[in-house]
Amino acid sequence: MSNACLVGLQWGDEGKGKIIDILADAYDIIVRYQGGSNAGHTVIIDGSKFVFHLVPSGILHPDKLCVIGNGVVLDPAQLLEELAELKKHNISAKNRLFISDRAHLVFPYHKLLDRMSESEKGDNKIGTTGRGIGPCYADKMARAGIRVTELYHPEHLKNRLKEVVREKNKILHNLHGAEPLSWEKIYDEYMGYADRIAPYVCDTVELINNAAKTSKRILFEGAQGTMLDVDFGTYPYITSSNPSVCGVSSGTGISPKYIHYVYGVMKAYTTRVGSGPFPTEMDRELGEAVRERGAEFGATTGRPRRCGWFDAVAVRHAVTINGADSAILTKLDVLDQEETINVCVGYKNGRRTYKTFPPDIALLPECEPVYEQLPGWLVDTSGITGKDKLPTRAREYIRFLEKILDLKIIMVSVGPERKQVIRIADD
Repeated sequence: MSNACLVGLQWGDEGKGKIIDILADAYDIIVRYQGGSNAGHTVIIDGSKFVFHLVPSGILHPDKLCVIGNGVVLDPAQLLEELAELKKHNISAKNRLFISDRAHLVFPYHKLLDRMSESEKGDNKIGTTGRGIGPCYADKMARAGIRVTELYHPEHLKNRLKEVVREKNKILHNLHGAEPLSWEKIYDEYMGYADRIAPYVCDTVELINNAAKTSKRILFEGAQGTMLDVDFGTYPYITSSNPSVCGVSSGTGISPKYIHYVYGVMKAYTTRVGSGPFPTEMDRELGEAVRERGAEFGATTGRPRRCGWFDAVAVRHAVTINGADSAILTKLDVLDQEETINVCVGYKNGRRTYKTFPPDIALLPECEPVYEQLPGWLVDTSGITGKDKLPTRAREYIRFLEKILDLKIIMVSVGPERKQVIRIADD
């Protein structure tokens, strides 16, 4: 095994940032392949907290190279904030971070359209972060986007912005009653960004493919989770990209033949942010208790996450989509206080029980979860470092998940710190 991809098997927020940071030791290059600043990867090392939205969390390893691929939509202001924060910790990205010249840029009109469109949906809100990600991807697909490489052709960029902003102002004014934006102001702002990010910009397609051909080990980093995938998630309550392994090739320009292994990351329970069906959502009191114990608040927005029991129907779907070779289970310690633990093994709707995840968004809210109950372990696991020291019932819970998912769990996380992990098996 030389190259691997790490994906979320739920609705995101599975703890991928921490796991990428741990796995990065074994790789030469860490590549982010989709999403934008709507993602939040959190890593805690000796009490210091790092939150990444665009920069791969492998940047915390001084000998690793990091790449922001062409499938990412780039907000240069957010990127520069992250680089400035790293500098405060004496972490340099110079000659270590590479940004695709083909990545699409997020502009102020994307953010404004995102917020206005969402605010007018009322009860039908998607639950976006308001960071312009969806509108930016929409422009990409409509062939109206502007890419990083265009920053370095000033007259060309000026003409593109005049045209695009004129169209966006019509939408903003006629549909939303908003004041028009100034293309000149946006142009000046982004030309300033161009100079500052120029040292990082390159042809990352060539960089990644050359690395693969010379046997460099590459770890592909997904943001969000498979159940938010634009094709395979709970559409339309999804993100605007492919967080699943399906997004790696289109988001980096590398052939699928160079992806040799897939790690899936999943919580010991389930969360999701924003609107959309959530069959295993806990009642209010328990959900709030789990949220507090698990610090379930969005790294990007600070919004409280909805909490639910482990949903094996959804995770099996994600395992199939990604061809996951093994899994990493996070936040086991959050369940330490539960006397009984539920695992959803099916969805019941009338006389029919679904064992596979249905695509029908109208059906899902009407489904009742079919639970199997397991006894809790009622032991603090946060300080445990060896698998043999885990409580018997915690080990039984892990084995139950392995059996129902038909997937080996190789690592368990029992706290937010980098060192709070337990190796269960070899990958």
